[in-house]
Amino acid sequence: MFRGNHPAKVEENGRLKLPVPFKQLLDAANVTDLYVTSEDGKRAQIWPLGEWEKIEAQLAKHSTMNDSVMRYLDLTSYYGQQVKMDAQGRIMLPQILRSTARLEGDLAVMGKITHLEVVNRSAFEQDLPTSNLTLDDRRQVGGILSEGNRS
Repeated sequence: MFRGNHPAKVEENGRLKLPVPFKQLLDAANVTDLYVTSEDGKRAQIWPLGEWEKIEAQLAKHSTMNDSVMRYLDLTSYYGQQVKMDAQGRIMLPQILRSTARLEGDLAVMGKITHLEVVNRSAFEQDLPTSNLTLDDRRQVGGILSEGNRS
């Protein structure tokens, strides 16, 4: 389970060294194959390949009839590449995604439970003041969390 925020930097050649806590989780699960993609070109998502394949299996059930699924697949394929993590925990970020998401210099690598999300740190921090949870957000999350208390 990926959680928290760990700063990182992209090397000049486009490789990202995954923060140690995240690399340790991948190593413990014997995962070296990853899928790097984006839903919007602003944030990179790094999925253990097995987790991404679960998403693909779900989407495959609907891909021929659903325009939303096709648009999602268009974006995640356009930005996506399967990569292999090396022994030092480095992965290559796709060039097109590095450019559109401004993945250079200081980055934030954040855990999102089943995958990692990589953002330009200064751009993310600049948007933080306007990213507050709304009352509706709080209600929805509260409802989800209270479902666990009913079990």
